[in-house]
Amino acid sequence: MSRLKIGVLGSGSGSNMQSIVDEIEAGRLDAEVRVVLADVPDAKILDRAKRHGIPCQYLDCAPWKTKLEGPAEDRCIEILRDAGVDTVVLAGFMRIVKPGLLAAFPNRVLNIHPALLPAFPGVHSWTQALDYGCKVAGVTVHFVDGGTDTGPIIVQKAVPVLEDDTPETLHARIQVEEHKAFPEALALLAAGRLSVEGRRVRIDPAGTV
Repeated sequence: MSRLKIGVLGSGSGSNMQSIVDEIEAGRLDAEVRVVLADVPDAKILDRAKRHGIPCQYLDCAPWKTKLEGPAEDRCIEILRDAGVDTVVLAGFMRIVKPGLLAAFPNRVLNIHPALLPAFPGVHSWTQALDYGCKVAGVTVHFVDGGTDTGPIIVQKAVPVLEDDTPETLHARIQVEEHKAFPEALALLAAGRLSVEGRRVRIDPAGTV
């Protein structure tokens, strides 16, 4: 077992980061958040980080609008390494990460997606599920690979779709499960219980690290 040294990348409110920090502070997750980076200068995730005394800063990703690449990727990797990060958490980070970051942290970049992948990758997946007439939606935590929401799956949690659901009500219930799933996946990683075999993530019954 080893304490995770987490770097968080985010774009929005940071509720998933908050759930991780809450679990750490409650002693249920053997980890520490070393740094938080946001690609939006006034993102609320930065305010959350400051309230917990976590170093944080804005990461200018120009000229790209949808990906982390080039000098911005290089700067991101530099900041994460300088902070001693060994695990990268994408907590509502609305950019596609590229091979440079993945190579710097192999099998240590985790993302959360509000759908039961491989169904409904991309944005607004809860609306996609409603429009498709699904009876079950959910959330997936996965390792990040070179595709969009295609990496090996670690944890999934199902959320029933109710007859009177709107995109807003369904998304709210999915978020409740997100805040359980991400700390759960990180706890498995911290305990040395995860190994990647091709596209499959094996969860060992006991820690191996």
